[in-house]
Amino acid sequence: MSNYTAGVDEAGRGPLAGPVTVAAVILKNPIAGLNDSKKLSEQKRFELEPLIIENALAYAVVHISVEKIEEINILQASLLGMQQAVAALDITPDEVLVDGNKCPKFSQPAQAIIGGDGKIAEISAASILAKNARDRLMVEMAKEFPQYGFEKHKGYGTQFHLAQLKLHGPCKHHRKSYAPIQKLLQMELF
Repeated sequence: MSNYTAGVDEAGRGPLAGPVTVAAVILKNPIAGLNDSKKLSEQKRFELEPLIIENALAYAVVHISVEKIEEINILQASLLGMQQAVAALDITPDEVLVDGNKCPKFSQPAQAIIGGDGKIAEISAASILAKNARDRLMVEMAKEFPQYGFEKHKGYGTQFHLAQLKLHGPCKHHRKSYAPIQKLLQMELF
């Protein structure tokens, strides 16, 4: 009997705009070159993606909206995404390994592993799928709101992004509860 391990990771906890994206992956074969998505070039991540999909027994990617992030906070939104991604898998895993120091409640045994995205193949794979899916979404958002440059910084608080926020104010994709945006909104009020 096989023992199925799902790796889970998210992308987009820190940005000022866009959803938080979570992926869950159960691998059937090892894949060379997997690592924490933040340690890989964009090109390498996009090269690995089809290999991950090809070598996965099951995978799922979910986006938790800005509205939900604002409603329940980013940590709770990330944990909710982890639960949804695991629930969306075609195969029920026997155990779940999550990158980080917090695990939501799953119906199977689960463990949070700090730095897991650099140590556990399934978590690395999830890290890459989540990052790529979120990046693609931010590029799409950039077509609707080109003034912010989402396609370049993916919603993170770069100098350019903050300057554009000052100029144009936030759009519907911005996390208005985040401190830099709160500060801008308060400045607008006075």
